[in-house]
Amino acid sequence: MPAQEPNTIAMLGQAYSLLGFRIVEGVVGAGYPQKPRHSAVFAQIGHEGVRLSDLARGANMTPQSMLELVDELEELGYLRREPDPTDRRAKLIRLTPLGERTVDAGRATVSGIEQTITQVLGAEGHAELRRLLGLLLTEVGDPA
Repeated sequence: MPAQEPNTIAMLGQAYSLLGFRIVEGVVGAGYPQKPRHSAVFAQIGHEGVRLSDLARGANMTPQSMLELVDELEELGYLRREPDPTDRRAKLIRLTPLGERTVDAGRATVSGIEQTITQVLGAEGHAELRRLLGLLLTEVGDPA
């Protein structure tokens, strides 16, 4: 029986996993130890901070699962919790200076990966990939 060609969804999943691990390898290699699952926080936290519930929603995780990640990253010195100035009951999760440097290392790693994609596909191919992924995300993505 001939080997079955992988479907598009499987290929997108493999690309996502491979590139995600490459980003973590780059960040760890730059001296900022973390686990691949910590990317769920680093990929979406900004300088202004964010509430735990928003982090969880953005990562499509339960608040309890996100809380575990935030606790780990706080223990490692990447995050801190501060009172939310708009709601005394809530906390904002913010990057520490170490967390800021970690995000910078992640951005540098992503930039290197983008350059590799351009080398492999060419500038036009990379632009077309971005266009097609954007179209796919718009048409098939979250209807909300």
